[in-house]
Amino acid sequence: MTIELTMLFWATVLTFVQVVVAVMLANTQVSLPELAGNREGLSLSGMAGRAKRAHANMLESLVLFAVLIVVVQIAGLNNDLTALGAQIFVIARLIYAVIYVVGVPWLRTGIWSIAVIGMVMVAWPIVSA
Repeated sequence: MTIELTMLFWATVLTFVQVVVAVMLANTQVSLPELAGNREGLSLSGMAGRAKRAHANMLESLVLFAVLIVVVQIAGLNNDLTALGAQIFVIARLIYAVIYVVGVPWLRTGIWSIAVIGMVMVAWPIVSA
């Protein structure tokens, strides 16, 4: 398996871990029956709210990352740049998740930008082909 596909796997694992963390933190603020319900009007604050938003942001990024990885793989465009970009993306997203939940806003934005750079590195061979 290529580095890019391995990183896609780990990005998916990270996304799953984020939803588990978000639910665990949400359970500190609302009851399990409320979480099991339709969640209308459910308002989370603090770490629980940030964990939920970090997970939602990861879902948005995962879609883009997955498409780029699949295109690179199918087109046979993977190289050292795409492998490094995929690794940067996953590591930055892991750091981003922790920083987001802890609540460090400006650093969070900087780390998000690094993850975007990783995606650009993966996309570069596609746009230059």
